[in-house]
Amino acid sequence: FRAMVEARNAVMNLVGPATLPDFWRRHALDSAQLVFHVEHTGDTRSGLTWADLGAGAGFPGVVLAILLKGRPGAKIWLVDSLTKRCVFLEEVVKALELPAEVVNARAETVDIPVQIVTARACAPMVKLLGFAEPWFRRGAQGLFLKGEGAAEEIEAARAAWRFAPEILPSVSDPRGRIVRIRRLARVR
Repeated sequence: FRAMVEARNAVMNLVGPATLPDFWRRHALDSAQLVFHVEHTGDTRSGLTWADLGAGAGFPGVVLAILLKGRPGAKIWLVDSLTKRCVFLEEVVKALELPAEVVNARAETVDIPVQIVTARACAPMVKLLGFAEPWFRRGAQGLFLKGEGAAEEIEAARAAWRFAPEILPSVSDPRGRIVRIRRLARVR
């Protein structure tokens, strides 16, 4: 996967070129840490179906698919509205034989039930919650990778959304945060 990202990055700018030397911590570990935040309900199938909104270069979705490969029932939906990124993601999914499906559409128009919806570097929280709202209505919880401005994004989103976030530390960067959201509703 790393080799595919590096090769295509030269022509597509999938990730910041300066981040490639630190690929494992900055991209792989940052994405992989989400599996440790899945709330297991005693059901062995919890945490197996994910939607990665604004999947871009495949972080965190492709990394999650790699980690869940071989688990019965695992499926990652890689959702992105840009066709060229979807073509890249399709190549990765096929080459690595991943339990993933690429969806070339706007996230808020996709009707697929999943357990967890995620995103990384997709949009500010207020906008991201709008993309994720249909997924929450179908029962998903959110695990969103955010930077050091996560608390400010959450406060700004409260003008439009009702939700109870849980802010978790990132293992890949002391400034990073994982924002867990269990329920979401528009402010009336």
